[in-house]
Amino acid sequence: MAYIYIPWLLFSQILLQVAKHEAKVPALIVFGDSTVDSGNNNRIKTLLKSNFKPYGRDFAGGQPTGRFSNGRVPPDFISEAFGLKPFVPAYLDPDYGISDFVTGVCFASAGTGYDNATSDVLNVIPLWKEVEYYKEYQAKLRAHVGHHKAREILTEALYVISLGTNDFLENYYLLPRRQVQYTVQQYQDFLVGLAENFMRELYSLGARKISLTGLPPMGCLPLERAINFIGHHDCVEEYNNVAVEFNVKLNNMVAKLNQELPGYRVLFTEKVYQFVYQIIRTPSLFGFDVVEVACCSTGRFEMSYLCSEPNPYTCKDANKYMFWDAFHPTEKTNQLVSNYLIPDLLQFYN
Repeated sequence: MAYIYIPWLLFSQILLQVAKHEAKVPALIVFGDSTVDSGNNNRIKTLLKSNFKPYGRDFAGGQPTGRFSNGRVPPDFISEAFGLKPFVPAYLDPDYGISDFVTGVCFASAGTGYDNATSDVLNVIPLWKEVEYYKEYQAKLRAHVGHHKAREILTEALYVISLGTNDFLENYYLLPRRQVQYTVQQYQDFLVGLAENFMRELYSLGARKISLTGLPPMGCLPLERAINFIGHHDCVEEYNNVAVEFNVKLNNMVAKLNQELPGYRVLFTEKVYQFVYQIIRTPSLFGFDVVEVACCSTGRFEMSYLCSEPNPYTCKDANKYMFWDAFHPTEKTNQLVSNYLIPDLLQFYN
């Protein structure tokens, strides 16, 4: 199996090098949760933050940025592969302005979901507010580059969307409100309806090229393993099965949108699930030593403020770990997943 993996990785690196010189995407625009948030939560009143060490210790300059990782997150790698900046700035970051956002901007907020009730759990930015920020950005972009150029950028940009995990793990399975209202299958349908409304709204606002990421095997996150006492700290297969079912429903929704809306091209990257699951089951093929627990602190329960720099248990080399904290991947994992997706994104864009 290793002899298949190594040539593929080398080939993907070659593709990325070519892409850096040839891609003509004008901008990368990001919506979603902590998997893609580059620091918007720094500017809001929430306990879910990561703008302190050891977060960002492997980012350029070794400084925390608000990314929930030791380094970069997937949109950063995608942006660089498309010939843009090696990182996507957060819209609420006061160090950046519209001149920086012309080629890329992130509206994502850690802890959010399709469901407004999910963003309420930790008082983060709901998806509808991310859209409002996007509208505000559009107005600023028009004022900065003119209406014609702004329309060209917004139409030709690649939009990256990643969310949904929090709806289940921070909301449905943790709090009683939605469980009383919906079975898990009904809640999946409810979320898909919200996702479709969101996608249609983006279309009405001029977006035409979308990459929508499905759910990962969320039952294998270190936090879910840690609290799976009955299952001897193995993956929670119930959660993984829900992720698979939800991805099928999202895929069907995407197929409908691609058929119904003229000029709309949505790529649903459901195969992220299988790739991440492959890493979990055969970590040594990808250079990992540990997948069950995370690098930061004990690696079982800690994230955000519980992931503290002085903790003596925090690992020295994050590249040996699949997960950085109990909920989020290391930079190395983010890069592997991004490299896996980028060839499809480049083909899709062309």
